[in-house]
Amino acid sequence: MTSQRSSAFTAARAAAAVTFAALGLSGCAGMGDSALSQAFVDPAKYELYDCKQLEAERKSLDERLAKLDGLMRKAQTGAAGPVVSEIAYRNDYINVKAQSRLAEQTWRDNRCTPTPEPPPPAAPAPQKRAGRGAH
Repeated sequence: MTSQRSSAFTAARAAAAVTFAALGLSGCAGMGDSALSQAFVDPAKYELYDCKQLEAERKSLDERLAKLDGLMRKAQTGAAGPVVSEIAYRNDYINVKAQSRLAEQTWRDNRCTPTPEPPPPAAPAPQKRAGRGAH
């Protein structure tokens, strides 16, 4: 009988530990990503970038954020989803988000403007065919 109680008690403790860990992680994640993220990025990282480099970096960071967001959403659909999402992707997401904010701020500070899209290539002009009666 003591063995069953001990086993049940151990299982309950393990479940409580997992629950508290998940709550702790989600609490940390919500406590101000912007303040927390500043620790992840060097404030001078983009100082020497020109507008063209910043434009490419911003696009790359946006793509990375979208990918991480998708991975986090997908992970949350699993059995231990929120915990897996926090452990596997949250730090990377916070880091990339901080880089994105810094790149965006540098973009604004440098008064950069987006590069216009190149016009689509012109279709070749149709060639005139010589008629049968033309000699």
